Amino acid sequence: MTSKTETNGHGPNGFHKTTLNRADEVEDLINAVKSLIVPFIRDADQAAALRATGQPASSGSQDTSSGVETPGRNVLVDYHRPEELVKRLKFSLPEGEGRGKDGLLDTIQDVLRYSVNTWDQGFLDKLYSSNNAVGVVSELLISALNTNVHVYNTSPALTIIEKTTARALASLFGLTGPRAGGITCAGGSASNLTSLIVARNALHPSTKTAGNGALRFAVYTSAHGHYSVEKAAVAAGFGSDTVVSVPVDSRGRMDVSALKAAIARDRAAGRTPLYVNATAGTTVLGSFDPLRDIAAVCEDEGLWMHVDASWGGAVAFSGALRGKLAGAERAHSITVNAHKMLNVPVTCSFLLARDTAVLHRANTLRAGYLFHSSGADGDDEVWDLADLTLQCGRRADALKLALAWVYYGTAGLAGQVEGAFAAAARLAALLAADGARFELVSETPPPCLQVCFYYAPVAAAAGENTRRTREMVRRLVGRGFMIDYAPGERGAFFRAVVNCQTLPATVEGLVRALREVGREVVPEAGGV
Repeated sequence: MTSKTETNGHGPNGFHKTTLNRADEVEDLINAVKSLIVPFIRDADQAAALRATGQPASSGSQDTSSGVETPGRNVLVDYHRPEELVKRLKFSLPEGEGRGKDGLLDTIQDVLRYSVNTWDQGFLDKLYSSNNAVGVVSELLISALNTNVHVYNTSPALTIIEKTTARALASLFGLTGPRAGGITCAGGSASNLTSLIVARNALHPSTKTAGNGALRFAVYTSAHGHYSVEKAAVAAGFGSDTVVSVPVDSRGRMDVSALKAAIARDRAAGRTPLYVNATAGTTVLGSFDPLRDIAAVCEDEGLWMHVDASWGGAVAFSGALRGKLAGAERAHSITVNAHKMLNVPVTCSFLLARDTAVLHRANTLRAGYLFHSSGADGDDEVWDLADLTLQCGRRADALKLALAWVYYGTAGLAGQVEGAFAAAARLAALLAADGARFELVSETPPPCLQVCFYYAPVAAAAGENTRRTREMVRRLVGRGFMIDYAPGERGAFFRAVVNCQTLPATVEGLVRALREVGREVVPEAGGV
């Protein structure tokens, strides 16, 4: 198939055709791409048995650009250094005629070959994992509709679904007022940024038109909070120095007494305390800040309380785990990323609020050429959702969670989350049982889905621990496992992140693989 003869809508040299057969072209390409994507996923399913053994999934290969041995190709990843991948991929864009169907499929084949297969059981690296069958369908539907959920008139059904889904999600956190709900933003960082702008404009309305002026704001987040809070302060014109890093306790939770002291110091120095970001599921340890105590401080001091539950917010679906969020119902706003723990496609981030009218007042601007149904005719309900956000163009991200919720139900999503927590607890227990080799950094059971630990069969200085950790992480890729590491007081430690699709056998296979690569990296521990 070539672009000259069969690309719909246009003939040779860009001249328009007089007829359309776009549906046939879509059907043809979907079927062709399906024949590539389904085997990609099936390979990951079939590789699960090998992950359970912890045995090598590939043999190492020489990277021709550097002569360094790399993990080699397996179902999880065909890894190459950037310079080598540029040579292998040979990706380019046509300057003249397009390459048509064959060129398209060749490119897709290359993308699949040289991408990380997050469907593989061994992908335990980041705070997200694979999509699922419903997610693939939802992305296909969103792409087919290709509409902008900025105003109701262009996206009537999607607008109602977003409002309904956000309201139901907010209710799980105890936000149940008549105008409780929320909107989606382009990722957790965007949700956090939006919450900071809303806090400033709500608590100091003049700043919306006049700017910050002489106000020297102070923003508070824990030392283990996400860096997006600092980025938001920069974007808001506050400056990164306005972000106060509040110390954490031995469990990685915000120290509330330190928060109170910081607020008092800033008031005495003439600054204006504005906003406290409490974290529900920190990035490294997975800790949940004491939300009730933080809420009490915010209420006493007149500050905006935001909960960054990007990672841990999905526990709201589980009656058994929801207690981790106690106090969230007193927050002014909450960020929740369904694309993390719930295996919904990236990105799907909600900003929830007690009162969505606050979002509207903080963000609305005159745009009569666009917004025709926001509060029109005395209606308090806002239907043009971009009038509540910092964005104009908006994807139908809420549909991804909505369809998953329809498919699995609240009970089904709760079961998935609870199963993931059980997998994290099992991993921590296995590591703790082998105390001769592993030393847990996480609590037992861990507060969230990541398990942090050192490989320490022989005492070592921080630099040596970091070397061991990095080398073991590299070697694990050859066994089909990707996990991450983070800096600690005694050097870098491992951080393995399970997910809702992690099998019990995978957890056991990871521990086996860790023992084996550990012996390779620290030979003197071989007899331990």
